[in-house]
Amino acid sequence: MDKVKELLRVRNALVRECFAEFLGIYILIIFGCGAVAQVTTSSLTRGEYLSINLAFAFGVTFGVHVSRGVSGAHLNPAVSLAMCLLGRLPWRKLPVYALFQLLGAFVGAATVYAQYRDAIMQYSGGNLTATGPLETASIFATYPAPYLSIFNGFVDQVIGTASLLVCVLALGDSQNSPAPKGLEPVLVGMSVLVIGLAMGSNCGYAINPARDLGPRLFTCVGGWGVEVFSAGRHWWWVPLLGPMVGSLLGTAVYCLLIELHHPAQEGAPEDCQTVQNKYAIELEEGTSKPGGGGAKDGEQGEGEGEREREECTMKRLQSLRNSLKEEADAKSFQERLQWG
Repeated sequence: MDKVKELLRVRNALVRECFAEFLGIYILIIFGCGAVAQVTTSSLTRGEYLSINLAFAFGVTFGVHVSRGVSGAHLNPAVSLAMCLLGRLPWRKLPVYALFQLLGAFVGAATVYAQYRDAIMQYSGGNLTATGPLETASIFATYPAPYLSIFNGFVDQVIGTASLLVCVLALGDSQNSPAPKGLEPVLVGMSVLVIGLAMGSNCGYAINPARDLGPRLFTCVGGWGVEVFSAGRHWWWVPLLGPMVGSLLGTAVYCLLIELHHPAQEGAPEDCQTVQNKYAIELEEGTSKPGGGGAKDGEQGEGEGEREREECTMKRLQSLRNSLKEEADAKSFQERLQWG
């Protein structure tokens, strides 16, 4: 068994990260799109809009939890783009991350179809379409409401994704109010939940190019045909490009209004320097006293000063260690981020 494990073990860091991104978004899709399939095929008797929002939120939560320790759990090319803009992910990794996020979403959609195939066929009468009263393509990808213009839909995606990025960046900002350790996945999921509750009626809050394009590609080859790209006045490119623009906007807003204005951290080093200066003065005073008593007092002061400086040094090291650990935890969440 050990030999088999050793044979199967992947040592390349980038490959491990790609596997994690694949699995994370796969979980997101099977929970989220699975809920849409259940609600749609049951004609709202086994769920409603809120249950879809909750399923996507928990899908994000568990997807992030599964992959965050390996890749940071971006699960979204828009998040990966933000990390590149901030210098927390090498640009060369962006297309690779995006590819595996797309593949994970595609396979997730295929899994949902395999699970709900009979229900989909019974509901649609065996006619797989992207339009009409019994359309089922929206189980997998997003489509605009009849009243929604392309421009308004694009704005919708930009605002939704920008909101997501502001939340994600705040959760990982060690100088703001970072998420308590271990709760990042839950809070990222909550941000997706509130976006769905507040911004979902126009076009289904894709806010993630991979989440939309992967399942759309599956429906194209899985029986719905190229109609999935022409439906909604060729809507397909809006949830692809809109979130990327939203990523730029959200990152810029958070950096310009919050991150760039954090005050410089001060504290332990100045205090320790004060202690050292204090004992240096005392030592000088002790050695300058006339007679033998001055030398003795100086030696005693030197011993006390040395102990105090040692204690101060240990405190400084501990403070530095804690600071670096907090920064590393926050940075790890942002670098590998942690969503969508």
